[in-house]
Amino acid sequence: MNIRITSGAAALVLGAALALSGCSSDGDSETAPSPSAPAETGIPEPSTEDVAALDAVTVTGDPGAEPTLEFSTPFTVSAPTSRVIDEGTGPEIAAGNQVTINFVQFMGDGTKAGSTWEQGQPESFYLGDPSYEVLNEPLTGAQVGQRLLIANPVQGAEGETATVVSLLEVTGTAPARAEGEAVEPAEGLPTVTLGDDGAPSIEIPEGYEAPAEMVVQPLIKGTGPEVTAESTVTVHYTGVMLDGTQFDSSWERGTPATFPLTGDLISGWTEGLPGQTVGSQVLLVLPADKAYGEEGSQDGSIPPNTPLVFVIDILDAQ
Repeated sequence: MNIRITSGAAALVLGAALALSGCSSDGDSETAPSPSAPAETGIPEPSTEDVAALDAVTVTGDPGAEPTLEFSTPFTVSAPTSRVIDEGTGPEIAAGNQVTINFVQFMGDGTKAGSTWEQGQPESFYLGDPSYEVLNEPLTGAQVGQRLLIANPVQGAEGETATVVSLLEVTGTAPARAEGEAVEPAEGLPTVTLGDDGAPSIEIPEGYEAPAEMVVQPLIKGTGPEVTAESTVTVHYTGVMLDGTQFDSSWERGTPATFPLTGDLISGWTEGLPGQTVGSQVLLVLPADKAYGEEGSQDGSIPPNTPLVFVIDILDAQ
């Protein structure tokens, strides 16, 4: 079931993940790590020559826009090597947080490999995700706004090795789950139980009937900024029908969803989320007319006239 037409900026681009990490696609990047310090990775230390080579790269351009990188070619390093260009001044980044970045990449021969600034959409990953192991150490404890220059040798499909030079800028961070003060829900509503990672399970009371009006019940009250009708939000969510059947869960996909509330969403979301705060967890009980109405969902997973229940963790709002 799709609650929107297009996927948001939280969707990872495989090429970017491989180029930044040098890992194979067999790595497990589907689940968020626990919010603890990253494990030892065994990444080799850069040599003195690697550090000197990266120090010689010139970066020009203001933060917030795609920079220009100048370096002698062919550019090579023997191990992942990083250099901080600008310290950030925003919130500190902790293990387990979702991190949003813009980046531009060049091959060692000077060929431009890609740019999120050109795409118009940043990328996101969990700090601690082993697929991004070369970023975990330099970004842990950093602040939003940091610009990091990183060179990484990667292996191609034919076994050849090339160096990728990247300049990335951290544009935002969000916790991996709702954080705030627990709220006692009204009696008689579906009950929510959280797993160790924060993923909710939803139990529908026996004999529960769909309400005539939408129910918006905060379960956790966050302390972040208020969501508006024009916000682009990053959320984790799970949705079930009144018989308890789960039809969708970003938790199972391992990646939060990011989308504008002005987009093609069911009205229960566009009406139920504004006014809530970042860090909150919200229970939405939607009568059919606030969900998919008389037509049901386009993919057929939600039948016509079906009430729905969602538990939504609001991780970020811009």
